[in-house]
Amino acid sequence: MSELALAGKTALITGGGTGIGLGCARALLRDGATVTLVGRREDVLAQAADALSGDAPEGAEVRYQTCDVTQEEDVNQAVERAAGADGRLDIAVANAGTGFGSFILITDADTFRQALDLNVVGTYNTIRAAAMRMKDSGGGAIVGMSSIAGSVTHQSMPAYCTAKAGLEMLVKCAADELGCFGIRVNAVAPGIVATEIMQEHVIPNPQVLQTYTENMPISRIGSVEDVGTLVRFLAGPESSWITGQIVAVDGGHNLRRGPSYEGMLRGAMGEDVWKFLRGPEA
Repeated sequence: MSELALAGKTALITGGGTGIGLGCARALLRDGATVTLVGRREDVLAQAADALSGDAPEGAEVRYQTCDVTQEEDVNQAVERAAGADGRLDIAVANAGTGFGSFILITDADTFRQALDLNVVGTYNTIRAAAMRMKDSGGGAIVGMSSIAGSVTHQSMPAYCTAKAGLEMLVKCAADELGCFGIRVNAVAPGIVATEIMQEHVIPNPQVLQTYTENMPISRIGSVEDVGTLVRFLAGPESSWITGQIVAVDGGHNLRRGPSYEGMLRGAMGEDVWKFLRGPEA
């Protein structure tokens, strides 16, 4: 018997070419799973697959497929690619998603809807397509990617917070509905993680960074390995009686209050706009 707990398993990871998705891919691959990376940019996926191949144990592979998770047919094709010749999908990580700064008073409905489309509809498409494959092959594990924004407010990010809160309820509903097929559905909720985008825009800003670290009982920036390790646990046999759960990996940040991006946004928007958004005493 192989010592690798995921040997022979197939896994799909959306948003798998960078950041947390890439960290999840590495964790699953190292434990023997054949991993299919999904994303919109083929060059990024090809580069990631090449980098991961050196970590692949015997019998495991790295594949990739371009896909827009908001498009149902794209996701269906990605699942087919991940299932391979045997037609079996064991693990799906619905990681694709993003956030952006916005304020209710200046954010139109179309912009708000974009956050819902990517984070909620994209996750829905992934859960549905994966479950359609898993239900006929004895079950599987699906892991969604939420955020501390799903449980604590982030001033200036109403669309992202709403989307992640909606994603968490979607995960719970899917777990309740799909358990009869042996399909487990959970989500992880990371805090601040040293991904490419956070390292470029947030971590170098001491005013914003402090609003994260001062609200964390374990006050450090997380790594993609922190998240990947948890996703690997929820995808593996050790968690076979766990479903419908939102598991935080955030140094305890969710126990306190969300971060503030005022230090980044105020100067960029100008004082007149800021006073319009935050009141004349701001």
